[in-house]
Amino acid sequence: MPVRLRKLVPSELDEEQRQVYEAIAGGDRSRGPQLFPLAESDGSLNGPYGVMLHAPRVGGPLQELGAALRFRTDLTDRVREIVILLVADRMGSEFQWWAHERIALAAGLGREEIDAIRTGEFAGADDAESTAYALAVDLLRGETIGDDEYARAATVLGEQQLVELSVLVGYYRMLAQTMALFDVGVPED
Repeated sequence: MPVRLRKLVPSELDEEQRQVYEAIAGGDRSRGPQLFPLAESDGSLNGPYGVMLHAPRVGGPLQELGAALRFRTDLTDRVREIVILLVADRMGSEFQWWAHERIALAAGLGREEIDAIRTGEFAGADDAESTAYALAVDLLRGETIGDDEYARAATVLGEQQLVELSVLVGYYRMLAQTMALFDVGVPED
C-alpha cells in the first residue's frame, strides 16, 4: 500500500514545521526515559507527530495539548495510561497501544491489568482508577452520563480531573482517528 503522507525529515521543514518539530522532539516528551522512539534514524517523527508537521498551525496546538495531558494534569500516571490504552483498544490504534503499553508498564500497571483493559475486564486498583475507566468506557460508547454517575465520578475524581479525563479521551480518540486516516502504524524495527 502506498504511503498516504510522506514522512518529513528535519532538512525539509519550513519554519512553522520546524517549530512544531522542536516542540515535540525537544519538549516534555524528550525528557526522561525514552520508552518508545519519537523519531526514526532519519529524524522523521513517528506516530501522530509526523502527521502534525503537515499542518503545523493545527499540529502545534495539538502537540501542546497532548503535552499538557501527558505531563501537566492532576490525573495519576496510572489513570492516564489506563484511559489511553482503553481508547487505543476501542479505536483499534496500533501505534497508540504500542507506545502507551510501554508507558503504562513504566507507570506501574501490570501485564494482567493491561490485558484486562483489552478484554474489557479491568478492575482498578482503587476507586479513582475504576471510576475513570468506567466513565471513559461510557464516553467512548457515546452514552449520556446520568446525574448519578456524574455525581459519583465528581466525588471520586473532582471536577478538575473530570475535565482532564474528558479531554484526554477526546484527544486520544482524535489521534487514533487521524492515524487511521493516514494509515500510521507501528514503526518497523
